[in-house]
Order: sequence, then structure tokens, then C-alpha cells
Amino acid sequence: MDLTQFQTFRVAACDLNGRMRGKRLPASHADKLSSGSVRMPLSSLNLDILGADIENSPLVFETGDIDGLLLPTDRGAVPLPWLDEPQGLVPMVMHHEDGSPFSGDPRHALAAVLDRYASRGWEVFAATELEFTLVDPNNKTLKTVRDPRSGRRMKAPGILSLGQMDSFDGFLSALYSAGAEMGIPVETAISEAGIGQFELTLHHQSAMRAADDTWLFKTMIKGIARKHGFVATFMAKPFADDTGNGMHMHFSVLDRDGHNVFDDGTDKGTDTLRSAVAGCLAAMPPSTLIFAPHANSYARLVPGAHAPTGAGWGYENRTAAVRIPGGPNAARRIEHRVAGGDINPYLSSAAILGAAITGIEDSMTPPAPITGNAYEADLPQLAPDWATAIDRFEHDPMIARIFHPDLIRNLVMTKRQELAHMAAIPDDEHWKTYLETV
Repeated sequence: MDLTQFQTFRVAACDLNGRMRGKRLPASHADKLSSGSVRMPLSSLNLDILGADIENSPLVFETGDIDGLLLPTDRGAVPLPWLDEPQGLVPMVMHHEDGSPFSGDPRHALAAVLDRYASRGWEVFAATELEFTLVDPNNKTLKTVRDPRSGRRMKAPGILSLGQMDSFDGFLSALYSAGAEMGIPVETAISEAGIGQFELTLHHQSAMRAADDTWLFKTMIKGIARKHGFVATFMAKPFADDTGNGMHMHFSVLDRDGHNVFDDGTDKGTDTLRSAVAGCLAAMPPSTLIFAPHANSYARLVPGAHAPTGAGWGYENRTAAVRIPGGPNAARRIEHRVAGGDINPYLSSAAILGAAITGIEDSMTPPAPITGNAYEADLPQLAPDWATAIDRFEHDPMIARIFHPDLIRNLVMTKRQELAHMAAIPDDEHWKTYLETV
């Protein structure tokens, strides 16, 4: 994309909460991006969900709040189709003054995990399924969205309803069009089990590109929704008595010859697949903070809410946290079903793929696959609450093998600050903080 066609363009990197942090620049700066001319404080990627500095963070006063260098990722510039004034966006990643990666940048965390696969001559391919809920933008209280055709407030879900998709055709068609403009391959769209809830699936592609596209697509969905008179939220549980929003991730691994290392020609899959599953299960409880990063996240992770709370796996079993889907053997893959829609795509991908490669490196063996209802099985449980999730993440040895200690420290400090802030707010007011920030 030629950025000089615009009067201005934007640059943005991803903070620990998955929010875009960056600047708006004149078109004349377009040819300077790769030189490190765009600077931003390292602490800007370590802000809380409200956008405030983290108290006592070593990135602020202790270091004089020093700058880092923003450099373009290999994703390239993309248009922003939801804006009235045409602009481009260049995704960036943070580095230190000497050019070394800033360990607190979530995209670098995923890159470090993918390097462990690359050292074996392997490449990871992934796809995400994004669930979100459309809500009414015009009320001081959180209310369900109105049907665009009838004008009546929606009171019932429309699972796989083509009629409901017809009602929102203008919005959904705009998502496909915007995805095409941004180079984000959108595949299936369905009406989901919640009131005003939809799920869109992105194309199976290289894992970093999948994370990039998921990050960009979440922002795009929110922008297109506003343009059509809705609010799109990825809150894990917008309404206490309705279905929550998840974000499932599918992944497979190809060797240097293009062979799927999970495929042994049968439905069972290889020992490598089972070791990857074992790693995912072992890291699941201490990774709860990644998959459920906010106060509202824990309203989704409760028994009977159709979200996995136990670390179990199974073949073609949608009640299990880790599912091995059916289909052609050559496409054998793992589906990780725990994360809420409110996650940071880079951190979630790093946690899942980091757990899988650790399981492979250690030749871990999983328990027997679950048949029947996994929700009723006696399984190791995810952290039951936010405070416990923070503590487990901080001290777990498997987490230390996946994430840099600086990122662990930064995320823990961020979440403890948010925990204190949200504890002072009534639960029924939490949505005002999270509605469009997660």
C-alpha cells in the first residue's frame, strides 16, 4: 500500500491487553519508518485497561520512561475502511535503542515461541474463530441490540439462523468487504447461541499472520459495527444470563517437506500430536490469566456455561478443552477451546503454541481422551478466580519456559493493578470498562 496517497497514516503496536498504542503521522514520514525514526516509551505497551501507567513499574520512573524504537512488522500497511477520512495503518513492533527486541512486546513473545518450532525445521499454521456480541449503543445501561429490520430489541438467540444474518446483512457484508481490503481472509460467518452474537472464522495460515489478522480484525469489527449503528463487544460474558464469547484456535505443524507432523495416516494422529496435547493440558491451569485476562472473563468460566474449565481432551468432542477435529488425516490439527473473546491474540497464541512445543520437547504423554460430557469429568481445573490466576501465572515453571521473565513481571503488575481497580467497582458496572476495550 502506498501511504503517500493519504494525508496522514497511523502506526500502532500491541500492548499487553491487546490494545493498539501508536501515533498518527503525516504522509511525508512514510519512507522513514524502517529507520527507527518513530519512537514511543517502552511503558506504552505496559498500560492498564484504562490506559494508565502501572504504578511502580520499572519501565516508568526507574528508567526515566525511556523510548523504544517502533519498527514495521512484515505484515505491511493496511487500509482502515471504517474511517470517514481514508487512512492507512502500519503494524509495528517495539525494539530497544540498540535494535534488540523489547521483551515486553506481545508480538515478540509469539515470535520467540515460533522460533522453537523453526529450530526443528517446522512451521505452525493456525486459524481463529472469533465470537462477539452486538449490543445497543444508545443506552446508559447494557442492552441487547435491536433487529435492524423490525427495530425491535432482540430477546432470543438465532443459532445458525440465516434469517438473523439477513437482518444484519449490511454489517456482515461490510465485514467481508473490509477484510478483503485489509488482506484478511474471512471465511465462515454464523449466527451464534447468544442474543446478537456472531462468529467469524479466519483462514488457516502461518501462525504469526493469523495472530496479526486476529488483532487487526478485532479492531475492524468494532469500527464497522460503530459505522452501522451498533457496538461490537468481545467481552467474555456481556450478559450474565446469556452465552459468553470465546475465541477458539486451530493449529497444525508442517515439517520442512510440507508434511503435517500430527498426521500418521489414521484418525488417531501421531505421538507428536499427543505430546503437543499433553503440553497444552499441563500449561492450561497456570495459563488461565492469558485465556481469562479480565474480571469479566471469570463470569464465562463457570460450570454449565459451555466454556471449558477442566484440562481435558478428546477426539471430535466439543465439550473438551482440547479437541482433535475429524476430517482428512492430512489436515489433522488441534483445536484449543478455552480462551475468551477478550484475549490478546499474540499472548494467547504464544501460550498455546508454547505449551504444545514444550510438550513435544519433553515427550509428554496425555491422559486418555475423554468420551462423553467433559464438563462432568474429574479434571485438573483452571484457576477459579482472577487473583488465583495471577499468582499461578507469576510462579509456574512451565510459564517461565514460554514467556520472558520481563513480560511475566509486566503482565502480573498490570493485572494486579486492574484487580484492585475493578474490586472498587460494582460487578454490574464492569461492562463500562470492558465494553469496547477488550
